[in-house]
Amino acid sequence: MAKLNINGRVRDVQVEPDTPLLWAIREQAGLTGTKYGCGVAQCGACSVLLNGNVVRSCSLPVGSVKPTDLIVTVEGLSPTSSTAVQKAWLALDVPQCGYCQSGQIVAATALLAKNPSPSDADIDQAMTNICRCGTYQRVRAAVHMAADLAKSAPARGKA
Repeated sequence: MAKLNINGRVRDVQVEPDTPLLWAIREQAGLTGTKYGCGVAQCGACSVLLNGNVVRSCSLPVGSVKPTDLIVTVEGLSPTSSTAVQKAWLALDVPQCGYCQSGQIVAATALLAKNPSPSDADIDQAMTNICRCGTYQRVRAAVHMAADLAKSAPARGKA
């Protein structure tokens, strides 16, 4: 048994320590937005945020995650799909088949949290998720749009 803080909610999961985090998220927590793609941490469909950093959950054992670590899945970004990244993804109709998109959205969110004005080269370097449909140009355009949307959004909590 392990305690995982997923999307701000601490959950007790009944898994062995060597179980990949992906399966605890999908099967124990019931959050199926995070996808299984390759199982060897190459494609990025399983990407989640761990303390703000993108990790491939298919290769991260639950035993290496502390109860104090914050795991954020695509479902945890916004209950109403209202982040700048999610709005840009919808506006530009980024997904084709859509399978990789939850991982792409998570990776783009992490990129913009660290670099609010990324260049094309920054995006190419950070967005290592594989898209079999080849929507890379739309992904890049959506990251730029999300950066612009985030800059123009009113500051929260400020008078």
